[in-house]
Amino acid sequence: MEMPTYWQLLQLILPIFAIIGAGVALRRIGWLNKEADESLLKIVVKFLYPCLILDSVLGNAALRVPANLFVPPMVAFATISVGMGLAWWVARTLGMQRGTGLRTFAFTTGIFNYAYIPIPLMAALYGRDSLGVLLVYNVGCEAAIWTVGILLLAGLSLRDGWRQLLNPPVWALLVGIGINEMGLAPRVPTFLLMSVSLCAKCAIPLGLILIGATLEEFIRENPMSLADPKVTPAACVLRMGVLPIAFLLLTRFLPVTPELKRVMIVQASMPAGILSIVIAKHYGGRAQTAAQVVVATNLLALVAIPLWLRLGLSWLGP
Repeated sequence: MEMPTYWQLLQLILPIFAIIGAGVALRRIGWLNKEADESLLKIVVKFLYPCLILDSVLGNAALRVPANLFVPPMVAFATISVGMGLAWWVARTLGMQRGTGLRTFAFTTGIFNYAYIPIPLMAALYGRDSLGVLLVYNVGCEAAIWTVGILLLAGLSLRDGWRQLLNPPVWALLVGIGINEMGLAPRVPTFLLMSVSLCAKCAIPLGLILIGATLEEFIRENPMSLADPKVTPAACVLRMGVLPIAFLLLTRFLPVTPELKRVMIVQASMPAGILSIVIAKHYGGRAQTAAQVVVATNLLALVAIPLWLRLGLSWLGP
């Protein structure tokens, strides 16, 4: 595999941010009303994203390796949990207190975008096999968010957090892996595979449009509130500087499969996850602080993602 240039890597991520921008524009001109968000989000999360998982998992050769089934979720859980802990410590050092964004800053900065940006990147860089490992990896991300993250953000019990983890994407992953392990993937009817594949193609674009529509609300209400002299630089340094370095060091020395290393290279370059704004708002966090972290790190990501990918690929190999 020839090392892609910075410009080639930038071209891979520009369409992702362009679709987010389309979501902002669609909300601004009134074609995507706020009332439609909940229904569309349910369709994406509970139907289209599970279809994407099934399409990527069924018959995936990389997922026949046991290390690609059990290690990725553990690595994901650890990296997000440690990221939240480090962000909490930095926020306390900077003088943030509970009630003024401390918990929300730690929660949002610790969560990297593990789905909507890396999925098209993984597919473009490495193909279907490594994409399947990414989707297994994402189970650990979900587990960290709905247990450690929610405990940090709102004090929710572990029992309630684990209930959130039992969602349609996880069930789709379990079903897909089960079909693979039983050797039934070749027996799935072709028309069903084609239907799932067509629906899978809709998951990421529609999800990105909804993300843009959510961000537009903050842009419209008070654009100046999206920057903070304390939150913005701290989030950028941590999420797009310190944590990527730590991630790449872990990738270099952790004895894991090549497919998982590829996933970790991509995840190391990711900005804060945009869905954390919605979660923070729902669980009593400060949505404004979450938006400040998300907007700052995602704007910086336009420049930083190709740089981190180049470094990761050159240091760790394709």
